[in-house]
Amino acid sequence: MNKIPYPSIIVVEGTSDEALLHSFLDVDVVTTNGSEVSRETIDYLKNAATTRSIVILTDPDSPGKRIRDLIAKEVPSAQHAFVRKEKSIKHHKVGVAESSKDEVLLALSHLVPASSPTRGVLTGADLLSLGLAGCPGADERRKEVEARLHLGHGNAKTFLKRANAINLSIQDIQEAMK
Repeated sequence: MNKIPYPSIIVVEGTSDEALLHSFLDVDVVTTNGSEVSRETIDYLKNAATTRSIVILTDPDSPGKRIRDLIAKEVPSAQHAFVRKEKSIKHHKVGVAESSKDEVLLALSHLVPASSPTRGVLTGADLLSLGLAGCPGADERRKEVEARLHLGHGNAKTFLKRANAINLSIQDIQEAMK
């Protein structure tokens, strides 16, 4: 089988995630070996980010978010790819390794920058007016929009940060809510 070339370095949590990626991608992968990301791994990614793009693809759970946040803080040029939790479950486990090839490719085709020089102008008040924060059912509505826009799940503050990172407008969000 011909593997799909992928130019970025992808950061994953473990060897089973790496094995899945190598089964269909020709890609450089860095594993964190769980939620304790070593100083050596951080230093390697910081150095690599000077010449290559870095994509963080961690499990859709709390340890995955912790790893994602740690690396994004140290490597602000990194981009995020999010597999959907409901599409990444097998044998009562959730994660990248439990995702399908198509789910991973979908996540990699919708990257969200950790930080962006051109930022959107959405505010907390916009989320309130859209019913995505501060009201009954906001979390469920936000989850639906996050899935449609491939933003990964988070609280309202995280949603706002990610939506602004990719310069979404109120209209973009309203369209995703339909």
